[in-house]
Amino acid sequence: MKRRQTLKLVFAHPLAAGVANVAARGPAVGSLVAGVGGASGVAFGATPAESAALAQDVAALLRAGGCVLMLRHARTEAGIGDPPNFKIDQCSTQRNLSPNGRAQAAAINRWLASRSLVPSRVLSSVWCRCQDTARLAFGQFDVLAELGSTFGGRFDAAAQTLALQTRLASVKPGTFEVWVTHQVNVTALTGELPSMGEAFVVSTSTAGSAARVLARTQFA
Repeated sequence: MKRRQTLKLVFAHPLAAGVANVAARGPAVGSLVAGVGGASGVAFGATPAESAALAQDVAALLRAGGCVLMLRHARTEAGIGDPPNFKIDQCSTQRNLSPNGRAQAAAINRWLASRSLVPSRVLSSVWCRCQDTARLAFGQFDVLAELGSTFGGRFDAAAQTLALQTRLASVKPGTFEVWVTHQVNVTALTGELPSMGEAFVVSTSTAGSAARVLARTQFA
């Protein structure tokens, strides 16, 4: 009989430690995902009980504030990037949310409402798939240029990331913002790779330029 072992990690954020108290049961269990600066969360394959525990910890982190819920847009139609010659002001020329993605965004709305979580501000990339995600998940939002996709070298990724780091540092305790953006932008800020519809709870890193990932969630 295999012995159960409890894995514990040390976190810079006092509330982030809760996401790592997971009983290891071998290969069938979802792995612990290490974020920049040592933060972790339960990844794919977690049991329902573990998912519930993680959801509660994510909610606690957001209530504590001083952080951002950085969300990659919900699931889209098949493809990478956008069709050739797309236009930023014409949604019909872009890669947009699939019906499944629209349902996924609506589920995020229910997840937040069930926990009475209200962000101080919701900001979105100008891309239609991000705006639609923000609208379905959060209702009102504002467009922030620095959240626009830098895929393919379209914009100055370094300048956008620096602007986001500065904004992240300004979020006050007791409040949190939501940023709806793209994989390339999330990865540039955190060093992590999100799935569509997945969000990271991030805060300012004291160890370097990258943001610190306190937890990650798919709102299950």
